[in-house]
Amino acid sequence: MTITVRRLAGDDWQTLRELRLNALQEAPYAFGSTFERERDRTEQEWRARLDNPASASFAALLDGVPAGLAGGYLPEGEQDAAELFSMWVSPAARGRRIAEQLVGAVAGWARDLGRAEVVLEVTAGNDTAARVYERCGFAPRAGVPHTPGGALMRLPLG
Repeated sequence: MTITVRRLAGDDWQTLRELRLNALQEAPYAFGSTFERERDRTEQEWRARLDNPASASFAALLDGVPAGLAGGYLPEGEQDAAELFSMWVSPAARGRRIAEQLVGAVAGWARDLGRAEVVLEVTAGNDTAARVYERCGFAPRAGVPHTPGGALMRLPLG
């Protein structure tokens, strides 16, 4: 089995849409949006997401089939950190270290932009995701999560 991770561009909007909707159906508790809200987005909205210079979306392909997603963005007013968001790997593709490759892609993107760390928030109760992030080198960080019970983590890039 061949795993390829690549950054998505505007013309990849259907891949982003497919992965995002699959993620929201399979793990609705893990994201800050809903399947219904995302399903109704237009092609133009999906393209705009991919064309935003302050963010990057990466897809993992397993033998050419979309199997995972992760995004990174540059929080407004933040000079040192990039934030990882919307990480998801399809259940059929789990156990192949795809999540680690997606984290690596986001971390590489952030490093190339001169960021010192990648930060994220894990939804309360998503212990599997927290363990994956810990395997990737993330550690707890101080701060107030956006969601009740969420856990903040950071990955130094130095």
